[in-house]
Amino acid sequence: MTQRPTIALAYDFDGTLSPGSMQEHSFIPEIGEDKAAFWRRVNGEAARLGADNILIYMHEMVKAAQREDKRFRREDIERHGQKISFFDGVADGWFERMRRFGASCGVEVQHFIISSGLKEMIKACAIGREFDAIFASEFKYNADDVPVWAASAVNYTNKTQFLFRINKGELDLSDHVGVNKYVAEDDRPVPFRNMIYIGDGDTDVPCMRTVKEQGGVSIAVHPAGDERGAAKTASLKADARVHFTADADYSDGSKLDEYVQAAITKMAAMEHLKKLERG
Repeated sequence: MTQRPTIALAYDFDGTLSPGSMQEHSFIPEIGEDKAAFWRRVNGEAARLGADNILIYMHEMVKAAQREDKRFRREDIERHGQKISFFDGVADGWFERMRRFGASCGVEVQHFIISSGLKEMIKACAIGREFDAIFASEFKYNADDVPVWAASAVNYTNKTQFLFRINKGELDLSDHVGVNKYVAEDDRPVPFRNMIYIGDGDTDVPCMRTVKEQGGVSIAVHPAGDERGAAKTASLKADARVHFTADADYSDGSKLDEYVQAAITKMAAMEHLKKLERG
């Protein structure tokens, strides 16, 4: 059987699929701290040290749990992930609906996460099983499943490497050879023209631009009714970073739903044209 062309939907997580930062849903309330205070401390420490903001927030989570005498093992991090809430429609059929729609167009739709948030929390959340791969920050654990170091830190400048892993089908992070070898674009499992990236803000700009400039589709979303968020996404469109902006409403029949299905339809049609041209 001839393999169907693949279309990849790649998402940021915080602010894109879920309101706010994932730490704000359960972890920060459990340590009894105001979310603004937590992030001020993270950002202040990163500025003082000239350090990576992602590494600092991971360290601050460990320190805060110790300071407040709260358990912070892998299972606790997963427990916090289970309490993450989502924008309308995200956990109510969005991923399967896109897969079914793609199949009706003769293509396979796959879903990916590229996030600075914690992989452990994303995998344990209500939609964790929907993704073909999750690229996110992650702890290294000791024999007692206590985090002792950062195994992976994903920030806005290195997010784009994961687009190329999806593009080439090289999803194993320990493999640094396959992702760098030359493969003609048409021979890659997911050509960039078959990629849709959905994000919400400045940290997504490198991915948005890469996908858009390589022939794919970039989308910026904001919470419904959030005027400041809408202004931010509008500026991304005005600056030609994205093709489309919309409320973060993933419900059946929403503007976002309509646009993504239209993009899949166009990509599927282009793949059919290329197949006819190849004979």
